[in-house]
Amino acid sequence: MGNKDIIILGIESSCDDTSAAILKNETILSNEIAGQNVHEEYGGVVPELASRAHQQNIVPVIESALKKAKIKKEEIDAIAFTRGPGLLGSLIVGTSFAKGLSLGLNKPLVEVNHMHGHVLAHFIDDETRDKPQFPFLCLTVSGGHTQLVVVNDFLDMEVIGTTIDDAAGEAFDKTAKLLGIPYPGGPFIDKYAKEGDPNKFKFSKPKVPGLDFSFSGLKTNVLQFLQRETKHNPNFVKNNLNDICASLQETIIEILFDNLIQATKQYNIDEVAIAGGVSANSSLRTRLTSEGVKRNWKIHIPKFEYCTDNAAMIAIAGRYQYLVGNYSDQSISPSARLKM
Repeated sequence: MGNKDIIILGIESSCDDTSAAILKNETILSNEIAGQNVHEEYGGVVPELASRAHQQNIVPVIESALKKAKIKKEEIDAIAFTRGPGLLGSLIVGTSFAKGLSLGLNKPLVEVNHMHGHVLAHFIDDETRDKPQFPFLCLTVSGGHTQLVVVNDFLDMEVIGTTIDDAAGEAFDKTAKLLGIPYPGGPFIDKYAKEGDPNKFKFSKPKVPGLDFSFSGLKTNVLQFLQRETKHNPNFVKNNLNDICASLQETIIEILFDNLIQATKQYNIDEVAIAGGVSANSSLRTRLTSEGVKRNWKIHIPKFEYCTDNAAMIAIAGRYQYLVGNYSDQSISPSARLKM
C-alpha cells in the first residue's frame, strides 16, 4: 500500500440511526448521524418505519459527511457498510446504497460485522486515549447484544460469552417500560439512578453456566415485584422511582461484571475494554474504572460518540478488511443474524 493515505467511507444502518463517516488512515474526518424520533410513541423501534426513514436520510447524511470531511466522493478508496446483524429492512437500505455507490465509483466494497465495529472503535485515533494492546477482553453491551469477546487481532475475535435471551440494553428498555419511563429507557434509568440508593431493593441474578448472560428472568422479577408493591401502595413507583432505577441498574451491572471478572481470570488477560450503546452508562463506566484500579487492569472506555451506532466504527473496521484485500462482490446481501 506504500505511504498513500487511505480514505474509507463508512455506512451504518443496522437499526434506527443512519450514519456516514469518512476515515483517513485511522483518523475520523466526519461522523454524521441522523436519528429517528418516529419510534418514541411506540415504545420501541418499528422496523417498517425505520427502513423508510433510512431511505430518506441516507443521501443527505453521506453528502454531509463528505462535505464536512472536505473529501470528494472520487477520492474514496473503499466503501465499508454494515452487513449485519440488525433489522433486515434497515440493513437492506445501507447495503443497497453501498453496492450502488461501489458500482458507480468503481471502488471496492467492504462488508463489516456491526459487532466488530463496536470493538474496533477503540482503534480510532484519539490523543486522549490509548489504544488497547492485543489480546484484550471486550465487554460489548447494546440493545440487541451482550457479549464477552477475546480480541486477538483486528480480524481475529472469539466470542466467549453471549446472552441466551435478552441483552442488557433490552433489560434496561423493557424494565423502563414497566416503570412508565419513555423509550429508550436506558439513559433515563441512568439519570434517575444517580439520585437513588442502589442497595434499596434486591433483584434476582440468574444462574447461567460458563460466561453466558441472561436478562429475561430479571424483567419477570421486576414485573412481579412492581405488581406486589403497587397492590399495597398505588403510588409505589412514583415514590420510589430513583431507588428502583438505582437498584435495577446495580443488578444489571453486577451480572455483567461477575462474568467479566471471571473471564479475565480464566483467560489471564488484564487489558479490558467496553463497547456498544450501554457502554455510555455512567455507572458502568465508573464501575469499570474502579475495578481497573482494584484489579490492576488496563481499561479502555470509548468516547460517547462511538458508543451508540455510528459509521466511524464501521469505517475503522472496514479499513482493516481493506488492508488485507477482504472485498465483497455485488452478490452480497445483508444478514439480520450475522454471527461474529
